[in-house]
Amino acid sequence: MIRNKKYIFLLAFAAMVFVGCTEEYLETAPTDSISESTALSNEDNMYLVVNGLHRMMYGQNQLTGGESSRSGESHFLPMFDAVGGSIIHSSPGNGWMTSDLKWTSHTNANATTGFNLWFQRYHFIEVANAIINKAAGSNFTETEKLNNVLGQAYAYRAWAYWRLVTTFSKGYLIGNPSTDPGVPILLNEGAPYEGGPRGTVEDVYTQIYSDINTAISYLGKASAPEDKSHISINAAYGIKARVALSKGDWQIAADNAALARNGYPLLDESGWLSGFNTNDLSEVIWGGYVIDTETNYYQSYFYYVAFAFNGSQNRSNPKLISKELYDRIPSTDYRNKGWLPLAPNTNPAASNDLGGSYETDPNYDNEDDFWDAWEAIITEYGATSGHNTHPYMNVKFKQKNPGGIDPDDVIYMRSSEMVLIEAEAKAMLNDVGGAQNALDILGSARDSAFDKTAFTTQAQLMDEIKWQRRVELWGEGFSYHDNIRWDEGLDQTNSGASEVLYQAGFMQDKPSVNDDWIFQIPQDELDANPFLTEADQN
Repeated sequence: MIRNKKYIFLLAFAAMVFVGCTEEYLETAPTDSISESTALSNEDNMYLVVNGLHRMMYGQNQLTGGESSRSGESHFLPMFDAVGGSIIHSSPGNGWMTSDLKWTSHTNANATTGFNLWFQRYHFIEVANAIINKAAGSNFTETEKLNNVLGQAYAYRAWAYWRLVTTFSKGYLIGNPSTDPGVPILLNEGAPYEGGPRGTVEDVYTQIYSDINTAISYLGKASAPEDKSHISINAAYGIKARVALSKGDWQIAADNAALARNGYPLLDESGWLSGFNTNDLSEVIWGGYVIDTETNYYQSYFYYVAFAFNGSQNRSNPKLISKELYDRIPSTDYRNKGWLPLAPNTNPAASNDLGGSYETDPNYDNEDDFWDAWEAIITEYGATSGHNTHPYMNVKFKQKNPGGIDPDDVIYMRSSEMVLIEAEAKAMLNDVGGAQNALDILGSARDSAFDKTAFTTQAQLMDEIKWQRRVELWGEGFSYHDNIRWDEGLDQTNSGASEVLYQAGFMQDKPSVNDDWIFQIPQDELDANPFLTEADQN
């Protein structure tokens, strides 16, 4: 595997490093480092090590050998929606994520995004391995806190392998999992960092199921989580539901989704429209509480997705929902307030070539109305005079301090997703009544006129479920993997995306016949891992 001969255990406020005993390390070790034996010597230290993984989930890369520019779920969530065609960019902006839109990043073995995604996920695995193996080889007394630590370690390992195999391998439901190459399965830690061969997709899923089941067993006997950045038993059920959905284990997906959302009521209208900037929202099951003093500001989640964030990515490039998708939202569904279809197109560099003036924007016929509309949006949503607006722009995501660069929380899992998993799984089981009832939980919460009986067949149910996922979870990082699971390609013809800007990402054939949906394995991994050759590249 790609290694820098260090395992970095990031604590809440300090770095703890344990490494192999090499002369090079001894000469360069930071003064706040501690040995592996100390870091894993007791449950309290292990707990701090796990806290470091919570920080790694959203934070700027802290790993020597990694790249800080594209790292953590703060980057990967909007990146997946850029590749998956959900988040539509209105202009090139400052260039961030344009390679993802164009499909020139994940198809490039030397790209930073794929490297960091691989590098960091294996770091999660490495740290989890160290905790799991240390506990197995020691005479620790079982306590609620130790169960908490081990439960989270197993859950992180399951989550990391699931992220890897669903991104760097062919989708389980559209390939031949018993023979399709997966990702290397590593269960040990420490030198000599030999790496391993690619197990099959089936092998990787077997390991994931084993890990998440063990995690649930430990977390069922664990102390209560400190906050929602920790993996609770509900979050572990949610991870299992996601895994089962991607594998087509429909009943397991439905059952675990129901368990995951228990105790996390859906948002009401005011909650849904409040901006998705805090994990304190009732339906957030798992999310990163961003530490203000340690965040990445211009590489934060809200830098990519929030209209009013005062960064060059947003001022000239408000993010859009697909016109085709938005126009299906009924007037009785309050989610229609999360985007502004009639916002004036004020950017002369807008990729649809209609920006900069009422004379080019078909929604306006005079200058006063055009600029009054812009001013009203700037005022209401707290943007700056340097921010542009655009039709179908997103205001779903709002900062606590709009117009600034302060960090906000990153949400990883909500109960609405779990409702939709339950509905999809039951639809795939052809349990029409069960799917209708599950779908009604979300539909009725969002749309005062929702009628579950309008969907009487599996095909009708799936069409509605797909639409609901694309609207409800817009900007939260699901579209890329959803398209793979549903075996749906990209066609941005009626979305509002620019073919000139999107290039290859404007239209792509479905994943079952198009291996460009699979991320390239980083070239550095092929060069460093003796078990892999160029023939192992996707």
